Amino acid sequence: MKVLDLRCAHGHGFEGWFASEAEFVQQHESGLVECPLCGDKSVDRLPSAPRLNFGASPPAERSSPSSAPGPAQPPSPEAVTLQNLWVEAVKHVMERTEDVGERFSEEARRIHYGESESRGIRGQATPEQRAELADEGIEVVSLPVPPALKGPAH
Repeated sequence: MKVLDLRCAHGHGFEGWFASEAEFVQQHESGLVECPLCGDKSVDRLPSAPRLNFGASPPAERSSPSSAPGPAQPPSPEAVTLQNLWVEAVKHVMERTEDVGERFSEEARRIHYGESESRGIRGQATPEQRAELADEGIEVVSLPVPPALKGPAH
């Protein structure tokens, strides 16, 4: 099993697990490798070194991003942590809300005016629909959902 450090054109760093180098190349050339955060298929492989675990001591830290040559710098640990926290927050919202799809504006109004039970909902609304809801005093928040979270969990 090969574990590769990857990064999309938007700077999101992530790992890819492949059966072999050839499998990575085949999937990459077929457009099957994409960023789990934004769905970008423009993915670059970052330089990485094999790690050998000889005991219980933690592995040596990576060199600092400032010492990496050119644009192939891995994301900072802080950025990776923020990405992970953001993905977990989106998962939390999705697990605790009902997806009403394109009926979002209609259902938000029904809840606001007491015609439907109060509950957390999510769905799609155009910028115009969001503006109309705001004019009626209905608060909505746009939440971009990573493509990897839109389908069934793996």
